Amino acid sequence: MPEKPILVVTRRLPAAVEARIKLHYEARFNTSDRLYTRDELLAESKRADALLITPQDRMDASLLSRLPESVQMVATLSVGFDHIDVKAAEARGIAVTNTPGVLTDATADIAMLLLLGASRRATEGQALVRGDTWNDPRPTDLLGWQLTGKILGVYGMGRIGQAVAERARAFGMKIHYCKLHRLTPEVEKDAVFHADASELLAVSSFLTLHAPATAETDRFLNAKTIELLPKGAIVVNAARGSLVDDEALIAALRSGHIAAAGLDVYEGEPHIHPGYRTLPNTFLLPHLGSATIETRTKMGMIALDNLDAHFAGRPLLTPVL
Repeated sequence: MPEKPILVVTRRLPAAVEARIKLHYEARFNTSDRLYTRDELLAESKRADALLITPQDRMDASLLSRLPESVQMVATLSVGFDHIDVKAAEARGIAVTNTPGVLTDATADIAMLLLLGASRRATEGQALVRGDTWNDPRPTDLLGWQLTGKILGVYGMGRIGQAVAERARAFGMKIHYCKLHRLTPEVEKDAVFHADASELLAVSSFLTLHAPATAETDRFLNAKTIELLPKGAIVVNAARGSLVDDEALIAALRSGHIAAAGLDVYEGEPHIHPGYRTLPNTFLLPHLGSATIETRTKMGMIALDNLDAHFAGRPLLTPVL
């Protein structure tokens, strides 16, 4: 029997994924399930053939250059791969794969939760109930904003943006979107296309962000673009923290130009801008977009499908290089 490839698994994974790993790999599991330091990850990688990592494992050029020559592949349990210096990996001859295509429904559900949580002032409501200060209810207490009949601007109308639009239609929302290329009529349905993002912002009483993290989308929501939104708009981000200028959004939330924000992703997470925590009009989640048993299991299986393909000499299923 040939020796099994040695696979470093940096965090605990769903049971079905770990069971499959044990069958086909000599696994080095992170039994403590805490984030490895760089030196710990390098130590675990000695004589290893591949790494199965998460977005919290930052694989920059310096770390990649120090990996043992034995490491042939890095599989990330995520769609995004901005935590990996792919050019440095390519220079080292290290294959890199991600896990696209299975997060759509789970992330779209979270985006709707953010829309509802922000618009119906869920943070303030929970504080009343949990703090035992909910007494003498009045008809004017915690009045929020209804979704029905409102325009939802979707910035980035890929798979997830489309899934959010479909859910929002069920709430009676009108869909407008901005995308590099207009959707086909069959996919677009009744949505209104805007080639210019500034036109989308001007009509969006609700705005949901679903664009990838690129140089073009970096800090898309900033002081200038926020001013284009109608006063009292509600903003949701379930895409990437880098799409938002935190200082600008916090200032707009304090001034009331933005009525509320629902956020699942942040710049520098898990260390978020402390200003968000002080605001009652923020509905905050700890990056739960793909956090269902079904989705995380599928993500793990895609990562393993790629690893299996690599070590069998077959083409990778979802390479990022």
